[in-house]
Amino acid sequence: MSHLVKENLNTVRQQMELACQASGRNIEDVKLLLATKTVPLEKLQMAIQAGETLFGENKAQELRDKFPLMQQYHQVKWHFIGHLQTNKVKDVVKYVSLIHSVDRLKLGQALHNQLVKENKTMDILVQINTSYEESKFGAPPETALELVEQLTQFETLNIKGLMTIGKLNATNEETRHCFRLLKSIQAQIREKRLPRGDKCIRPTLLA
Repeated sequence: MSHLVKENLNTVRQQMELACQASGRNIEDVKLLLATKTVPLEKLQMAIQAGETLFGENKAQELRDKFPLMQQYHQVKWHFIGHLQTNKVKDVVKYVSLIHSVDRLKLGQALHNQLVKENKTMDILVQINTSYEESKFGAPPETALELVEQLTQFETLNIKGLMTIGKLNATNEETRHCFRLLKSIQAQIREKRLPRGDKCIRPTLLA
């Protein structure tokens, strides 16, 4: 099992390198985040032994259960990658270094209020629903700029970029359209020169 996990991770790494070569990007600028929903601790430990250090959970309860059992692995950083309900904010901010799914002002306010209590700051990505699919969360593209403007008022939130999920069961061109739309929103944010905007215009994360 350990050998299979390592082999699979090596395959993914090779694919990442090829993609970076094709696009002219530096592989050092790209990070591999392992989605660990329902993945048992044994497999997480195998991934750590293979050199992986970045894990993403999308359920607050599962994150809360796993974190204490993995505390001995100090090199590991946890991200929250799922839809975050405001009543789960307190549970999540204790454990993660970045939240990928901030998609509404109410959530930003709840995060800010909790972070103020804990005297902390949090890195976030603003999630945009570029595919317009009802099954997906994320701010509509038409309101994305306004949302980013509103979120910049919270000094506890460090906006590191934008996040989207490409259209499911789509052609390559449909998927690329989602990412091009996200890139255009990033350009609008750059042009707006928002207060604390240096944290809003970093490279877009495409998921």
